[in-house]
Order: sequence, then C-alpha cells, then structure tokens
Amino acid sequence: MSANGLGDPAYAALVARECGALVSENEHKLYAIKADARDQWRFEPADRIAAYAKQHGMVLRGHTLLWNRDEFTPDWLKKEGFPSRAEGERWMGDYVRRVAGRYPQITSWDVVNESIDPATGEMRNSVFTRAMGPEVVELCFHAAKAAAPNARLAYNDYMGWGPGDAKHRAGVLKLLERLKSRGAPIDSFGIQGHIANGDGGDVVTFTAADQREWRAFVDEVRGMGLDLLITELDVNDRVLPADPARRDALGAALVRDFLGIMLDYPETKQVLMWGLADHHSWLQGWWPRPDGIAKRPTLYDAALKAKPMREAVAEAFRAAPERTPWA
Repeated sequence: MSANGLGDPAYAALVARECGALVSENEHKLYAIKADARDQWRFEPADRIAAYAKQHGMVLRGHTLLWNRDEFTPDWLKKEGFPSRAEGERWMGDYVRRVAGRYPQITSWDVVNESIDPATGEMRNSVFTRAMGPEVVELCFHAAKAAAPNARLAYNDYMGWGPGDAKHRAGVLKLLERLKSRGAPIDSFGIQGHIANGDGGDVVTFTAADQREWRAFVDEVRGMGLDLLITELDVNDRVLPADPARRDALGAALVRDFLGIMLDYPETKQVLMWGLADHHSWLQGWWPRPDGIAKRPTLYDAALKAKPMREAVAEAFRAAPERTPWA
C-alpha cells in the first residue's frame, strides 16, 4: 500500500476487506524518510499507513531499513557519503534504530533489501559498502534487533528461477550463510515473488525443470532454519498475450504453481501482494509492454473486479497444509 493509495477510498476499502497484513510500498524506505537532507526526517506518509493498519486490525510489516543500491539512495547521501567508516556505522546504526523503534506495531522488518548484484552474485557496490564494507548488512540487523526486539527480521531479494538468475540465487545463499555464521539476528528470508521479472529477462514459464531448480534453492534456505515470506507477489505480463482473458489465465497459472510450491513449505508464514489492483501497481510505470497497453499484474482490475489470479491465490491457500502461524 502506498500513502497515495489511502487517498483512493474504494481501493483502501478493498485492501481493508481482503487483507490481513499491510506493508508500505515506499514510505519506510530511506529515500522517503530522508529525501532531502541528512538532518531532516519525513515520517508523515509512513505514519499514515501505520495508523490505517492499526485502524483496521491489520498486521504491519516494515520495508525496508537498508536498500543497498545506489540508484535508490538519496542524491544528497551519494554526494556527501560518509567521512569515515566509524561515522558511517554511527549514522547507519542511529538511522535504523530510530526508524525501527518508531513502529512497535511492526511484527516483521525487511532489514536489508536487494544487496546482491545479480550479474556477479557478490555484494553490491554502494555508498554504504564503500564506507563500511559488507559488514554494513550485519550492522543493520543488530541495530534493528536492538530497536525492535520482538519483530522478526528478514533479508529480502527478487531472484527468480530462470537460468539467468543462477548467480543471483547463489549469491543470496552465500549472504544468508554469512549472516548465520556471524551471528546476525536474522529470522526469515523474504522472496519477493515478482514473477516474470527475473535477471534473465521475461521468464513467463515455470517448467518442471524450473521447479526443481527453485525447490533446490528454497531447500537450501530452509536448511538454515529460516522462515519464508512471499513479500511482493505480482506478475509482470509484459510479453504475455494482449487478450485480457488469455493474459489473466496465464498469470493466474503462474501464481498458482508458484504458491503451490511455496505453501508446501510449513516455513512459509506470510504472502503479500505488491499492490492489489492493476491501476495501483508499480509495474504500470516500469518495463512497458511492446504494444503499449496497460498491464494486468495483480488480483483485481482497474474497476476493482476480481480476476482469475485472485481465485488462484484462494485455491493455493485452501490447499496449503496447516502450519504454526506467527503470533
């Protein structure tokens, strides 16, 4: 949910009716909270989302304390940087503790987001890693734990199942192993689930071979004792057929197969859609279709009419084995 979405009464009512959990799309990110200057804080949009979740009795997730990518870092911070490693650690620790500590209702934080370079499988080169090295990731986890001791803490990333995502998957496993071996307080792994949006291009199939590769990856994660979250589920239908009925059917089938696998794992504790209706989806502005028509990436169309993808999610929930829920 974005703060702008709260200004659409029909859409906000749909979210309140359909969802048990809420996550801000951008409002908890550093570039939103510290948009203009080092000494300025902008919490009002994030506070509105937190108040909406509380008003409607919804679980609130936090996303994200560190987005370790220069392209999503405020210009002022990239320009100024950090004068020393010690100053960077002090500033970053204070930032994480202040943001995470402001929202005690948040039950789960994406502490770090997208820190692996898909081209290499290594840690991204960012203003944060240039100042503090790869240890900035552990620093953020420890600071988040200090500020929000009751929240579950996740690493979140978007790797897909296609061959072009193999380095990304391997790098993510390496990072998770590093965090576990160094005692970082990580509880869970967020799989974004932006289907057909992988590093290898528009992967719009989920073959038996794909599913074996994906299960092998997920099995490695669960072997580390981490819970699993689907944090940003949608379908990039950029190259799917133009006909809406055919496109919706193919998108629903991808979601059904993906959730069918993920919900087989009792460690999968939450599923969050990245937008609930097509006209509120970020994908309308990213990677346009060659034919120029609007995308249909979510559960509801622009008229708030349920699409086959909504039933695919419901079927997956009904078929899922029981699991111990998060309190």
